[in-house]
Amino acid sequence: GRVLVCVGPSPLSARLIRSARRLAASLRAKLVAVYVETPGVSRLSEADRRRVEENLRLAEGLGAATVTLGGPSMADEVLAYATAHNVTKIVVGKPVRPRWKDVVFGSVVDDLIRRSGDINIYVIRGEADPVNGAGSRHVPGAVTRTADWAGYAWAAAVVATTTALGWPLYHRLDISNANVLMLYLLGVLWVATHHSREATVLCSVLAVAAFDLVFVSPHYTFAVYDRRYLVVFGGMLATALVISALTHRVRVQAEAARQRERRTAALLGLSRDLATARASGEIVAATGRHVADVLGRPAVVLLADGERRLMLKQDAAGPAWLDEKEAGVAQWAFEHDQPAGRGTDTLPASAGTYVPMRAPRGVVGVIGVVADGRDAHWSGERRQLVEAFASQAALAVERANLADEARAAWERVEAEFLRNTLLSGVSHELRTPLAGITGAASTLAVSGDTLPADARREMIDTIQSEADRMERLISNLLDMTRMEAGGLALKKEWLPLQEVVGAALHHLDNRLRGRDVNATVPADLPLVAIDGTAIEQVLTNLIDNAVEYTPPGTPVDITATAGDREITVEVSDRGPGLPPGTEKRVFEKFFRAGPAATRRGIGLGLAICRGIVEAHGGTITARNLPQGGAAFRFTLPRDGTPPKVDTSE
Repeated sequence: GRVLVCVGPSPLSARLIRSARRLAASLRAKLVAVYVETPGVSRLSEADRRRVEENLRLAEGLGAATVTLGGPSMADEVLAYATAHNVTKIVVGKPVRPRWKDVVFGSVVDDLIRRSGDINIYVIRGEADPVNGAGSRHVPGAVTRTADWAGYAWAAAVVATTTALGWPLYHRLDISNANVLMLYLLGVLWVATHHSREATVLCSVLAVAAFDLVFVSPHYTFAVYDRRYLVVFGGMLATALVISALTHRVRVQAEAARQRERRTAALLGLSRDLATARASGEIVAATGRHVADVLGRPAVVLLADGERRLMLKQDAAGPAWLDEKEAGVAQWAFEHDQPAGRGTDTLPASAGTYVPMRAPRGVVGVIGVVADGRDAHWSGERRQLVEAFASQAALAVERANLADEARAAWERVEAEFLRNTLLSGVSHELRTPLAGITGAASTLAVSGDTLPADARREMIDTIQSEADRMERLISNLLDMTRMEAGGLALKKEWLPLQEVVGAALHHLDNRLRGRDVNATVPADLPLVAIDGTAIEQVLTNLIDNAVEYTPPGTPVDITATAGDREITVEVSDRGPGLPPGTEKRVFEKFFRAGPAATRRGIGLGLAICRGIVEAHGGTITARNLPQGGAAFRFTLPRDGTPPKVDTSE
């Protein structure tokens, strides 16, 4: 359960909050401090508003959650909140005003007791503070309400205008004075919607007086012969006053609704920006911009580094005002998880107010707002708005931090997987050719003189082929290392593609022994700007891959064609093809498509091909052929104009 304490501008609220805190502690329940903004809040003096804020801060300091509600009835709002939030006990102050006022204007305590149901109501008599006695009617420091002289003038003008309009209707056109009375009520309604309550009351009184003077017989005198008009006057005045009260309440509620709408719109705007922000810098920039725009004051957002020291990330007005002292105040607010600075009980002489950004895993930073030098207190709305901004920004920062941590963890896992895969593949792939080389070399060393020439030639070929295999493996590892480190520097020059294809075939002469290679490269193929060694490596890896995964004796086809913007090269085979769904994955590092028992290599050749081709600005793809086998196609862009070759000699 929860204990709810009702907070107001009374100087007795402080003790009420402390008593409720002791009650909640004894019951091991959560304490909630609720302040209800009713239509009468507009009549509160500046001192009363400050006292409300001080009482709410006191409740927060004692560990209570503070809630500000709005509505026409305090009892209705408190009971609705209590019912919705599992409140079992409500603590209110004992009223000190005369009993007749409770009878005439109603009593919040009586309403709560009658309608509380299963909720227990505790009525506590507060004690006066040392300055303001309990029976004191005067609040020191209260601001005197300024008279609405413009409203009074408009009230008199409206009555005079209505009288001028009604005079010919009644005296010349013989229209009933009841209709003229409606005109006065319309005038009262207009004043009520445009001016203060006091001006509306004055308009109501003047309207009754003018109606009696001009439209009730005997005319132009306040004497009334027909006593029935006394009832009319009373009803007219009562109706005008009710119109005044209702219109004033509507205006207050409309203003409260506009404030809530502005607050909601501001929070919605920040939420949208935070939803699209990924890095902490973007989150800080969005938060600082919204806080400064809504409050109209310079704002600063500070986030903690790894040593829990606040760092300046963004400042809407420049960091000049954030000196060493202000930074110390912000650091205190961060370390103690409490607001500090101007308008608070901690270091109130500071230039700014600093609100901690609370997240589920702790405080992640501080929002600072420069206070206006003309006032030293924050309004409750402004304080709640900044706290809401701080809460949303804190959640976004924590989300970004969690994303960074998850990304780092994934990178560590992936790096570990790649390391294990690399070590396993390299150790296996090096062991196999080394075993072949060692076996052949030892046989030659022990009995080479007695072996037939064909056997010696076969062993020498084995040593050479296995050495070539090791050389390709080590070359691929070095090439991938250079590409991962960003060290793949292309040395482009204009070359005929026929030479590059021929160099790759010559390099694989031993591997291609016993196979037919069908190379279709037109003689008129234009020169292309490439790194010849790198493209030769691409062709070597593709052809070697075709030999590795196809039955012995099957042919390998190489074709090259020229388009308007690119040259296309395709290497195809007559083997089993690629497993369905692996056409894109074959270019990933350490991916091997064949069955585990027949896999050779460590899965870097095609990844290197993709890196080299993309570095040239081209693309590389793989597909299965309808007649069987796999085809690997890559493109090379035709950038620039090739040089002209002199063929005159």
